[in-house]
Amino acid sequence: MPEYKLKDVASLSLLPGDKQEVEVEGIEGAKVLLLNAGGSIQAVGPKCTHYGAPLVKGVLTKGGRLTCPWHGACFNAKTGDVEDAPALDALPTFKVAERDGAVYVQGDESLLKSGKRAPSFKCSKPTGPAAEKVVVVGGGSGALGLVEGLRESGFGGAITMISNEGYLPIDRPKLSKALIADQSKIQWRDAAFFKSGSVDVVEDEVIDVDLANKAVLTKNKERYPYTKLVLATGGVPRNLPLPGFKVLGNIFVLRTVHDVKNIVAAIGDKGKKIAIVGSSFIGMEIASATASDNEVTVIGQESVPLERVLGAEVGGGLQKLLEGKGVKFHMSAGVDKAAPKGADQSVVGSVVLKDGTKIEADLVILGVGVAPSTGYLKENKVVRLEEDGSLKVDENYLVAGLKDVYAVGDIATFPYHGPGGHGRYTRIEHWNVAQNQGRGVARHIVNPSLKGEFFTPVFWSALTGQLRYCGNSANGWDDVVLQGKPEDGKFVAYYTSGETVVAMASMGVDPAMAKSAQLMKMGAMPSKGELKGGLDILEVALPA
Repeated sequence: MPEYKLKDVASLSLLPGDKQEVEVEGIEGAKVLLLNAGGSIQAVGPKCTHYGAPLVKGVLTKGGRLTCPWHGACFNAKTGDVEDAPALDALPTFKVAERDGAVYVQGDESLLKSGKRAPSFKCSKPTGPAAEKVVVVGGGSGALGLVEGLRESGFGGAITMISNEGYLPIDRPKLSKALIADQSKIQWRDAAFFKSGSVDVVEDEVIDVDLANKAVLTKNKERYPYTKLVLATGGVPRNLPLPGFKVLGNIFVLRTVHDVKNIVAAIGDKGKKIAIVGSSFIGMEIASATASDNEVTVIGQESVPLERVLGAEVGGGLQKLLEGKGVKFHMSAGVDKAAPKGADQSVVGSVVLKDGTKIEADLVILGVGVAPSTGYLKENKVVRLEEDGSLKVDENYLVAGLKDVYAVGDIATFPYHGPGGHGRYTRIEHWNVAQNQGRGVARHIVNPSLKGEFFTPVFWSALTGQLRYCGNSANGWDDVVLQGKPEDGKFVAYYTSGETVVAMASMGVDPAMAKSAQLMKMGAMPSKGELKGGLDILEVALPA
């Protein structure tokens, strides 16, 4: 194995939990991250394989769990394997040796340059009983986490992924954050990758499930038998049941690449009047992405954007940041109708508010939430949908009352065991939650004796700056401990229920979120009182 000297490193003296980024001599631009994982010193790739965050600025537990400072991806620092989404590729690991006052790293030059490695499939071809077959309905984050988790865990049965989106799994968050319309730029894996894992990818629409005979039925009149079924169909954007919104052109929702293509085409070069209905994360991200070249107005029912999730002070500060980019806001506003443009009765020309205010618009984008995409199950006489259209599942994501059927992602209401959760049934619409749940299902299919593992939900948003969020405040919070000023784009906000921190949000203070996510997972998050006293989360030591 080739050996390379590490620049300016004389000895391996790192303590457990310590890390150091260093250059590799003899390979232009190559670096590694030296670290001590549970008493074992080695080198790994220096950047998160998700978006390239410098892992030296991340969080490393003494036991060897390495967390990205930006989006919460976690790696096993001893093996380099992915432990938590949203990263898909693992980190390469390299042996290091100390001699003659220098330190050397052993490794393949290509791996040292790339800093990442594709998943190591313990099984890439079906080898199990012929009857063993997993069918996953959906082609998003949850489906991808499941497929990769199965093959990495050694599942030897057949795998079929059925999706009606018209493309392979993509980096969906980039649709609203950057309006990327070229699917090839945000596609996570190509067709060859799925073929290498013997995963059959089917483009079709599922219309029902024959639970008695264990088969999935599709629009093209095909039947796909299964031994284990995983439902991962995500969410469907809500429309507004108001005059004009369902009949006028140039009114859009945003969920797929096709939606983005339509929006980008309607915007054209620039200079359009864009009305965004809904001050949700989707609405605010679209406003941030389009504000520089267009006249953008956000219409929201809350007093400030994102008030229900982030509170009035944080939401108000984020509003000021977007106003600095030219975005206009109409808050505490109710929408009455969408009106046509002059003589052209086919396309939208304005959004009319309940107080009579008319907001001119060349196009309207709706950001009023999503509903669980379970329409294909509504007429099923065996499946019981929750009031919101979701499926109730247990800690292993098995659907209540059904055998060998799992549900993950936006359609799953699961027992939440994070801070303040107390096992309360919760539905979380986060990209990394779906992927982690997919991986959890894969582990359970391969080894049914395993119990579901708690992971800290992580979310991020592009709102002039990068907002980070972890935990879950949907079950309620009664106070906010705020450090810093949201309007300056630099703050940490802790959402508390009594003395318990149930969630946190930050901007410009990395890796505060990554540190908090680890502390929440370990049950060691500081109390409200400690944080109110000015405790800096970055100074809090991780438990051994």
